[in-house]
Amino acid sequence: MSATENKSASPLMVILAFAIVYIVWGSTYFFIQMAVKGFPPFILGALRFILAGLLMAGWCIIRGEKLFAIRGIKHAAISGILLLFFGNGIIIWVEQSMPSAMVAITVSSAPLWFVLLDKPKWSENFRSKSIIAGMLIGLAGVILLFSEQISQIFSMPESTPVKMSSMVLLLFAAIAWAGGSLYSKYRSAEGSIIVTTTWQIMAAGIAFIPGILIRDEFSGFHWQEVPSDSWIALVYLVIMGSVAGFSAYVWLLQVRTAMQVSTYAYVNPVVAVLLGVFFANEKITAIQIAGLIIILGSVLLINMARYRREKLADRIKNS
Repeated sequence: MSATENKSASPLMVILAFAIVYIVWGSTYFFIQMAVKGFPPFILGALRFILAGLLMAGWCIIRGEKLFAIRGIKHAAISGILLLFFGNGIIIWVEQSMPSAMVAITVSSAPLWFVLLDKPKWSENFRSKSIIAGMLIGLAGVILLFSEQISQIFSMPESTPVKMSSMVLLLFAAIAWAGGSLYSKYRSAEGSIIVTTTWQIMAAGIAFIPGILIRDEFSGFHWQEVPSDSWIALVYLVIMGSVAGFSAYVWLLQVRTAMQVSTYAYVNPVVAVLLGVFFANEKITAIQIAGLIIILGSVLLINMARYRREKLADRIKNS
């Protein structure tokens, strides 16, 4: 596949994949924080991704897919480590000491890095006022959504150095995620997407193992002491977050532009807030409602840019 074209796909499948990425990943921040209360971070990362990788490998075998193409494994491993070990692993680490809402804010800078790093789409993205405006408005909306939590966090001077270092790490995570996504889009598209996804997940799980050994995480860790909530969270992260969510994400990268797919980073915090309102009896303020409206408007702007390009291309083709 060339760098400038996307594969065709059923509109219904695209909508379903976006729904999974938007809604399921919006809930994973909460479940990561729940899981990391019972599991050390590197053990959690290894368990989550190795188990998900084994499930995916089993599905590949059932489907008769060719799992062991060396070139495909190499490309998948590189993108998987960038995406899931650095991108998601840093989130796991930071959520030991940082609220999930704040994590979602910082990670929402990912669409900015998609635009800056996606060189084949520079001419398209930087010429589109809708994309640039949507991207900046979306980031502003996320900050507004969590503005009250931000002010509370930085009102405690003793925690500021830790929070600042965590935010720097999360910024690196967003860059790694964007880089890994673009590598996956342009370099890992040969062969079956399900096989690519399997090796991306498996490579990330294996990459967590040295961290377990270096930090000696098994010392003092007892499986029987892990609370049931953490086990439930782990199962959710394996099945929904990794197998369903990440598979949908990798597939979307092949059929839609990286900029459009990256809108998940704006929608995920919205989902996280709404889940808190409906299932944890959290209150939503007028400022948060304004943030939600702004974020959804930004996603509409970004997607409308693509819609207008497609309509123009159809008119030219049919003229």
